[in-house]
Amino acid sequence: MANLRGSEDAEMGRLTLLLVLVYVLVDNACVGGAGVDSKQWGLHSSRLSGVIIPGFASTRLRSWSFLDCPFSPLDFRPLDPVWLDTRKVLSVPNCWLKCMLLDPLNQTDHADCKSRPDSGLAAITELDPGYITGPLSSVWREWVDWCVEFGIEADAIIAAPYDWRLSGPMLEERDLYFYRLKLIFEVALKRRGGPSLVFAHSLGNNVFRYFLEWLKLEIAPRSYQKWLDDHIDTYFSVGAPLLGAVESVKATLSGLTFGLPISEGTARLMCNSFSSSMWMLPFSSNCNTRHVSSNDRWGHSGESSAIYCNEKEFKVKSSGWPVDIVKVEVMEDLVSGFSPNPLMPSESFNNLDCSPTSKWSFSAREVADGTFFDAIAKHDNNAKEAHHQLKKFLIDDPVLNPLTPWQRPPLKNVFCIYGIDLKTEVGYHYALSGKPYPDNWILTDVIYETEGGVLQTRSGAYVEGNYSQSGDATVPYHSLSWCKTWLGSAVNITRTPQRAYTASEVQVIHDVKHEEGSDIIPSMARDSNTKYMTFYEDGHSIPGKRTAVWEIDKVDHRNIVRLPVLLRELWLETAHGFHPEAKRRFVSKDKREPIRDEDCFWDYSKARCGMPDQCEYRYVFGDVHLGQSCRLRTSLNNPFQNYL
Repeated sequence: MANLRGSEDAEMGRLTLLLVLVYVLVDNACVGGAGVDSKQWGLHSSRLSGVIIPGFASTRLRSWSFLDCPFSPLDFRPLDPVWLDTRKVLSVPNCWLKCMLLDPLNQTDHADCKSRPDSGLAAITELDPGYITGPLSSVWREWVDWCVEFGIEADAIIAAPYDWRLSGPMLEERDLYFYRLKLIFEVALKRRGGPSLVFAHSLGNNVFRYFLEWLKLEIAPRSYQKWLDDHIDTYFSVGAPLLGAVESVKATLSGLTFGLPISEGTARLMCNSFSSSMWMLPFSSNCNTRHVSSNDRWGHSGESSAIYCNEKEFKVKSSGWPVDIVKVEVMEDLVSGFSPNPLMPSESFNNLDCSPTSKWSFSAREVADGTFFDAIAKHDNNAKEAHHQLKKFLIDDPVLNPLTPWQRPPLKNVFCIYGIDLKTEVGYHYALSGKPYPDNWILTDVIYETEGGVLQTRSGAYVEGNYSQSGDATVPYHSLSWCKTWLGSAVNITRTPQRAYTASEVQVIHDVKHEEGSDIIPSMARDSNTKYMTFYEDGHSIPGKRTAVWEIDKVDHRNIVRLPVLLRELWLETAHGFHPEAKRRFVSKDKREPIRDEDCFWDYSKARCGMPDQCEYRYVFGDVHLGQSCRLRTSLNNPFQNYL
C-alpha cells in the first residue's frame, strides 16, 4: 500500500490544498505556527476560492449496487467503498473487480455492480479510511487539518472529484461533470466575490483542458474570454502529462497493479476497461487532428477526422520522443507479412527455437492514431476494443481530440511545476508469451531516460540517442516540459539552490531568446552536491498575463508535495501575486531566509540554531529534539518585504 499509485497521484493533492491555503488566509491566520500575523505579510481576507481537480485514481469510488460475494461475509451494498477497500481486494477480488470494471465498448457499468465517485472533500481525503489503512492511503487529510488550523473557511476549498475511469465525453454524458464544474466556478464567484484558483494534477490537467474546450461550445464566443477572466485567476499545473504518459502503454499491454495485491492480468483487464487509459497515451507534438467531411490523404473513407502531421514528424526521430514508444516481437507466420509502418520496416531474425520472428517499432504518433493496435489485432483480443475506445472517445470526439498538443490556456496566470532528473520509463519491448489474453504479452525490456537525458535499458543493451533531461520517475521529461513552449520569445531564467541561500549563489539570465515550440536548456553552472530549482518566467510576451515553469531537481512524481522548499516558493509566489505593494511580476529570488519555524534547524557543529539572525532557541513543552526547538525570532521584522 505504501507505493499505491492512487496515493502517489493523490499526494499531489496535498500540494494543491496548500496552495489554496495561501490564497484564502483570513486576517488572524498565522504563518506556519511562527506567530506572524497575516497582516504583517500584507495578506488580508481573500475573496478567492480554490477548485481542486484530482489526478488519476485520486477520487474515492463507492458502490451503488447490491452484490453478494459467494463464500464470503463481505458483500457490496450501496455506498460501500470500492476504490479503495483493501479488505475486499484481498478477500473477494472477483467481486471487487466487477465493481471496478466498465464495458470497454460503451463504458457502461458491469452487469452485476456499478460504482460512482464520492462527493465533497470526503472523496479526496483518504482512499481507504481506517486506523492502519487511512495513513497509508491518505490523500489530502493532512492539508485539510492545516486549513482548519489556519482558519480557512469551509466554502473556500472546493473539491471537484470525478470518475477517473471515464474519458472526457463520457464524464459529461453520464455525470454532467463539466456542466457541474462550470456551476462550481459560478457559485464560487457569487459566494466569495472573486475568481477561483485551479489546481490540477496528472490526469486532472487533461480534465481541465477538456473543460476549457467544452466551455467554448457552452458559452457565446464573445463571452468566453470574459467568463474565464471573471471566474479563473490562476491555473497551477502539477506533474501534467501534456504529451501523454508512456506508462499508459504498459497498462494496456501488461497492466499496472497500482501496488495492490492483484495479478498483472487482473490489472490489465481493469485498465483496459477504462477509456481514461487511452486518454493518457503518448502522442506526437508534430501532429494535429482536424475534422473533415470527406476522404483526405490522412483520413480513412467516411471518417469525420483526419490527422495532419508537419514535415518535422518525418524528420525528427520517434515523434520527438527519445525513442520509439514500444517494440513488439511477433511470429512471422502470425503476421503473414503485414507491415504496420511502411516508413519503418520491421527487423527480421530467428529466436532460440529457430522460428522466424519480427520486431515492429511504433512511435508515439503510431500509438495515438491506432496504427499500433491495428498491427497487433491478429494476436491480441483486446486490440480491437482498445482501438474502438481510442477512436470513439478521443479521435472522433467533436469537442476535442486530447491526443494533440495543447497550447497555452487563455488564462491570466499559468504556473507549470514538475520534477526532473530521475530515472523514468520511456519505452518498452514486448514479446508474445503463448498464453491467452490477458497474459499474452511478456515485458522483455524497459528503456529509461536518466539524469542528463542518457538512455539506458533494464537489460543493459545499448540504446542509441539521448535527450536533454529526464522526467519525474512517472512522466517523461518530453511530456512534462511541453509547457515550456507556452513561454514567449524572451524568458528570464533563474537557478537557485533548494536550501536557504544568499545572493551570491543565484544564477540569472535575462531575456533568453526562445524559439516558438522549442525547449530551453540554460547554460548554467551546476554543483553535483547541490539540488537546484530552475525558474523560467515570462511576464511580458502576453500583455496582462504571466507564464512560469518550475523545474525541481531530484523530486519524483510522488513526493514533490513533501518538499519543503517547494512549499516555501509556493507561499512566497502566491502571497506576492496579490500583495498591494508588489513591484515585480514575480517574487524576488535574490535570497531565501526562514519564513516558518520549520525552516529553522540546529547547527550541531556550532552548538546553536542555524541562521542565528533569523532563528533562536526557544523550547516549548513537547519538543523532542534540538532542531524542533529552533524557531523564528519573535522580534523578526516583516520578512516578506524582502521579496516584493
